[in-house]
Amino acid sequence: MTQDKTDFSTLIEAVSERQKHVKAYLMSRVPQFLHPHLQAAVTSYIEAGGKSLRPGVLMFSCGAVGGDEMLAIPAAAAVELYHTWTLVHDDIIDRDERRRGSPTVHAQFRDLARTELGYEDHKATHYGLSVAILAGDMQQGWCNTMLTNLYRENHLPPELVLQLSHELFSRVQTTLVDGEALDILYAEMPVEKLNAEQILDMLWKKTGVLYEFAGRAGAAIGSAPSEVVERIAHFTGKCGTAFQIQDDILGIVGNEKQLGKPIGSDVREGKRTLIVLGSLPQMSAAERELTLKTLGNHEASEATIQEVIDLFRKTGGIDYAKTIAQTYVRDALAGIADLPDSASKRLLVSWANYLIEREF
Repeated sequence: MTQDKTDFSTLIEAVSERQKHVKAYLMSRVPQFLHPHLQAAVTSYIEAGGKSLRPGVLMFSCGAVGGDEMLAIPAAAAVELYHTWTLVHDDIIDRDERRRGSPTVHAQFRDLARTELGYEDHKATHYGLSVAILAGDMQQGWCNTMLTNLYRENHLPPELVLQLSHELFSRVQTTLVDGEALDILYAEMPVEKLNAEQILDMLWKKTGVLYEFAGRAGAAIGSAPSEVVERIAHFTGKCGTAFQIQDDILGIVGNEKQLGKPIGSDVREGKRTLIVLGSLPQMSAAERELTLKTLGNHEASEATIQEVIDLFRKTGGIDYAKTIAQTYVRDALAGIADLPDSASKRLLVSWANYLIEREF
C-alpha cells in the first residue's frame, strides 16, 4: 500500500490549494460578535490551520464526477467548520491542552482569564470551558449558513441544499455524537468486554461518517448519478475509518512536534483502541497488569506511559491496527476502481493511501 513521496507531495499540494480557497472563503464571512473572546475562539483552529483533508476530499469527489469544484467551496467550508466544532468539544472531553501546536481553545481562554481578567484558577477553568463550548455551538450554526450559500451564492438546486443540510444535522450529527459517547463509555469498560467490531463501529461513527458525508456531498454537487454518489460516499467513509485507526497509531508512536499534541494521551485517557485489543492477548500476566493499571491513569509517569507504548510495539498491537487500516483502504479502493480516470480520481486514490501512510 505504499505510495511514493512524489505522489504524496502532489496530493498535499492539491489539498493545500483547496485549503487556501476554503480558508479565504471562511475568513471573509466570519460572523461579527459583541465580545472579541468568542470571535477569537471561533476562528482559533481555522487560523491555526490543519490538514483540511475533509474539505479537500469533498472537492476531489466533486471533480472526480466531472463537477466544478469551485461550486462546492461553501460545502467544503461547512465540512471544515463542522469538523472544527467537534475538535473544540473533543479537546474538552479528552482534557487535551494542545492542538495543532497551540493551546486548545479551553486552555487558551482559561489562561487568558487568569492573565487578562484576573480570575482565580477554578473560575478561569470554568471560563475556558464555557468559551470553548459556546465556540463549538457557534461553529455549528455558522456551518449551516455555509451550506445555504450553495443556493444563495452559487445557485445550486435548493432541494440539494436542503437534503445536504438535513443529512448533516440529522444522520451525521446523531451518528458522530453517538460515536463520541461510545468512546467515553468504552474507556471505562473492561477491555475483555469489547471486541474489534465494536471499536471499528465506534471509529466509523466518530470519524468515518463525516468523511462519508464529504464524499457524498461532493459527488452530489457534481451532479453524479445516485449510484455513483453512494459508491464515492462508501469509499470516503471506509477511508475515514482507516484515517482514525492511523490517528490512534500516531497518537502512540508519532512525533509530538509534528502532531502538535502530546504522545500517549490516549493511554492516559484509557482509550480502547485496536492497538490495545491487539496487544493485550499477546502480553504476559505482568505486562497485562501494568498496561491495564496505566490505561486511564492520569497520574501515570512519562516513563510508565513509554513502557506501555513499548509493549504495544513488542506485542504486535500496532501492526494489528495497521493491517486493519490497510484492509479498509484496499476494500474502499476496489469500490471506485472502475470510475473513469481523471486527475481528481487519481487524487482520491492518493488520498486513500496517504491516510494510512502519513506520519502526522
